[in-house]
Amino acid sequence: MTPVSDLGEFGLIRHLTEKFPLRNASSLYGVGDDAAVIDNGGERTLVTTDILLEGIHFNLEYVPLRHLGYKAAVVNFSDIYAMNGTPRQIVVSLGVSGRFSVEMLDELYDGIRLACENYGVDLVGGDTSSSLTGLTISVTCIGSAPKDDIVMRNGAKKGDLVCVSGNLGAAYLGLQLLERERIALKDNSQAKPQFEGYEYLLQRQLKPEARKDIIEELRKAGIRPTAMMDISDGLSSEMMHICTQSGVGCRIYEDKLPIDYQAAALAEEMNMNIVTCALDGGEDYELLFTCGIGDYEKLLPLDKIFIIGHITDAEDGINLITREGTALGIKAQGWKAF
Repeated sequence: MTPVSDLGEFGLIRHLTEKFPLRNASSLYGVGDDAAVIDNGGERTLVTTDILLEGIHFNLEYVPLRHLGYKAAVVNFSDIYAMNGTPRQIVVSLGVSGRFSVEMLDELYDGIRLACENYGVDLVGGDTSSSLTGLTISVTCIGSAPKDDIVMRNGAKKGDLVCVSGNLGAAYLGLQLLERERIALKDNSQAKPQFEGYEYLLQRQLKPEARKDIIEELRKAGIRPTAMMDISDGLSSEMMHICTQSGVGCRIYEDKLPIDYQAAALAEEMNMNIVTCALDGGEDYELLFTCGIGDYEKLLPLDKIFIIGHITDAEDGINLITREGTALGIKAQGWKAF
């Protein structure tokens, strides 16, 4: 028998789905990107889904249910934006154990409702079931995009610029802060968690935002990325996906990685390497994309977007260039589902 861990998340997905050819002409693209693409005769329909399991993806000792609902919705919106599309509807299904009251589920749905209001998305259905293992949340998001606007992971070309929105590593360090304080307070119910000065990190972990604003800025600037995905599992993992699916290599520069001051300060306090956090932390939900060198001048005025490297030939490998100029091979060491 083959353990699931031998294949890993993406290997398992490939293994389970490789014998499912697309039979309908409307099914343009299935498994393998941030969202599936369906042809409806004009605009394309985009479909993505995520499942969140208590004890695996979230810990209710420190994650408020309202924040959890918001995050569960937003991470799906992020997948649609990563295809250069617009989220339109969601379907939410729950597995709920007996320890959850109606009022607790109201809090969860308060967060989902706020996310839908903020992003203009409709809740159109779902399902509920009892559970023996706590809380399970499954969200499917349906979006749309004009045919020529959709951006896949496989379009990066040699010479393209590698760009990222926002900053990296803050969400991961927010999680480390929450875990540190949970352990510290475990045997002392009278003490208070020490979060002062690190509020931004908590926000990045507990209430992330999908980068709708970045998609809008790129459109206004007349920039169409050649490849794009959101950073859920870590920059290193996502960069490898783009390079592998595009058949290219890359050079990412350590001194170009955007890092927030609070993230750097907490990493130093906790004796962690901030570059490792930025590369492998995950849950940033920023957009990683490539675009042609001809877009360089258009990118410069966009202060929320950072150019962190460029695309090379596949044989050159996927590399981080250190501050000293040394090329280090990038390995995907971010979130692993199994």
